[in-house]
Amino acid sequence: MPVRAFHFLFLAALPAFALVYTALGAPPAAAQELPSSRVFVPAPPKGKGDKCIADKDFMRRNHMKILEHQRDQTVYDGVRIKRTSLKECVACHVVNGPDALPLTSESPKYFCRVCHDYAAVKVDCFECHVSRPPVAKAAGLPAGEKERDALASFLKEGRQ
Repeated sequence: MPVRAFHFLFLAALPAFALVYTALGAPPAAAQELPSSRVFVPAPPKGKGDKCIADKDFMRRNHMKILEHQRDQTVYDGVRIKRTSLKECVACHVVNGPDALPLTSESPKYFCRVCHDYAAVKVDCFECHVSRPPVAKAAGLPAGEKERDALASFLKEGRQ
């Protein structure tokens, strides 16, 4: 087929193609405006505090740099800054499980893992560090001397 004949057939078929495309439900031009972001972004659980040490976008991009800087200050210089410590992050971003106890980093619902699993990045902080805050000792005994003596006498009476 000569090139001219091909061009003629293509140009003749173009309106027919456009008609079929429109008839099959092509979206109108106004509906093709896309939202600013169509990319899925994971939504980690909200932290317990009023606000984080920085805004969300900054923390998403730089949290590891902050943790590494904190680590270097602590390990090399002996400086401990509570505000930027991993312990504070864990305490604020704790996620409780169905038993109302904090989840460990092994759970896919753990705060860090929500984004790290999505990005295929391993969370290795908790190979050495504790991944959940200490559970409040609500059932523990008060440290007062009076209560300790009362308990000691009660236990002593039980042995007699």
